[in-house]
Order: sequence, then structure tokens, then C-alpha cells
Amino acid sequence: MSKKHPVVAVTGSSGAGTTTVKRAFAHIFHRDNITAAFVEGDSFHRHDRAAMKAEMVRFAERGESLSHFGPEANRFDLLEGLFRDYGEDGAGQKRHYIHSDEEALEHNARLGSQLNPGQFTPWEDLPPNTDLLFYEGLHGLVVADDVNIAQHVDLGVGVVPIVNLEWIQKIHRDNLERGYSAEAIVDTIMRRMPDYIRYITPQFSMTDINFQRVPTVDTSNPFIARDIPTPDESFVIIRFKDPKQFQVDFPYLLSMIDNSFMSRRNSMVVPGGKMGMAMEIILQPIIERMMDACRV
Repeated sequence: MSKKHPVVAVTGSSGAGTTTVKRAFAHIFHRDNITAAFVEGDSFHRHDRAAMKAEMVRFAERGESLSHFGPEANRFDLLEGLFRDYGEDGAGQKRHYIHSDEEALEHNARLGSQLNPGQFTPWEDLPPNTDLLFYEGLHGLVVADDVNIAQHVDLGVGVVPIVNLEWIQKIHRDNLERGYSAEAIVDTIMRRMPDYIRYITPQFSMTDINFQRVPTVDTSNPFIARDIPTPDESFVIIRFKDPKQFQVDFPYLLSMIDNSFMSRRNSMVVPGGKMGMAMEIILQPIIERMMDACRV
């Protein structure tokens, strides 16, 4: 951990709400004139899209599973190295994983390259003179046999729906956006489950703050759900690991967010539609105190 060059890690799977928290942080950075080095978790995958498919075939031939959740498909060592290096001197390297044609056009224009979706851009230095590093992805607080990424994180934020809601979101996204069959999606969920339990879930015990969305409609069988519960059909449970560490003022937060309430001494509940607002109200003073500590 570093007071001079802090690392902020937002961890959560795709569709969990990490985009909402990333937007909240962007608003905070803009208001407080903070320059962040943005790092994408997908950029630390071990294989590009074509190589990953080939590796999955090879693993299957041996009767084994390979998923983007586990170490065999990721460079945890490089991610830990980046967090460590940035904390020491505010420097490091990053790259981008290209998800779409639009991203390919953007990076090809910037780099003068001819990259396609599913490929990585070359490694390049982080921008100089940034105030903090902001990571968003699957593995911001992973602790495994030979790596401890969490020890280098100054503020860890978890964004996770209850698992049935996460499955509903994945089923709908993979079916509507990628054309996968229901059977293929269930097979993927089953294949990923050991790595999800071993490497994803434990991170949420190490985060400083968790935002967990819980629907208020029936999601008991996620495999037959016809639609995704909306934010207004949900509550968000916000759990603080150590409220005193971040000087959390619960009476103030409750007064600012209508229909919010305390469920435990370190947990508050807000309407799902207020998730983005709650994030900004909670996180802005924490980031400002972090920046004040950097200037001491």
C-alpha cells in the first residue's frame, strides 16, 4: 500500500455494476481535478481470444476446465507487479484488450496498427504524473499460492450481485448479444464455478466496501427468468469492512439517501436506483482524504 501513489481497485464480474462504480469514480476525479491511470482487468488475460479457445480445447482433452476466472488464463504476477511498482514510484505498464470493432478502430488510429477484436495492444508506459491508479476488473484483490495482489491496494471496492442475479445477467447478455444457446451458457457457468469459488468470491472478504445488488423479485430459478430485474426492483447492500478507518458518517448518509436504512452496524441498504448516487456520496470524501495524505 502507498500513501504517495495509491492504488484503487474495483473488482466484480461483468454485469455486476462495475460500470456504475467506474462512472461514479470518473465524476469524483473530474470534480476534484484528480488525474488517474486507468487499468482494465481484461488486459491481464494470459491469452488473446483465439489462443484462449485453443487452450480450452486442450484443457478439455485432458478432462480439465479453463476459465477467465483462474490463474491459468491470467497473469496475476504481472498485475501484482504493476500495483507494486505504481505504489513505489507511480510508474508501470499497461495494455488494452480489444473487445469490439469500435475499440479496434480507436486503438488502431492511436497506434497506427491493424489489430482486431480479441487481440491485445502492445504494452506501453502509464501516463506520467498521475495521482492514483484505478483498476476495474475481475482480480483486483486476488490472493493465490504465489501472489498477493490485495496487499498493494489502498482502497478495494467490490461490486457483486447475488449469484442468481449474476447468472440471469450473464444468460441474457450471452444469449441476446452473443447468440449463445441456453445449454452453452449453463455449460460455461458450470465450467467456471470452481475458479469462481476459489479466486473471485474470496476477494469480497478483503474489500473495504462492497456494493451488493439484491433483487426484490423472484429469481429463484435464474435459468428460466424472462428479464433482468431493474435497479428499481432491487436494493443495494453497502458493507464497510471498517467504518472507522474511512470515517463513515452513517447519519449523514442516511439523511442524504431517501429510503435508506441500517441493516447491521457496518451495513446500510439503499434503493437500487440510488446506487450511483450512493457511491459518489460515500467514495468522494474517502478519495479526497486519500489525496490529502499524498500531499503530506
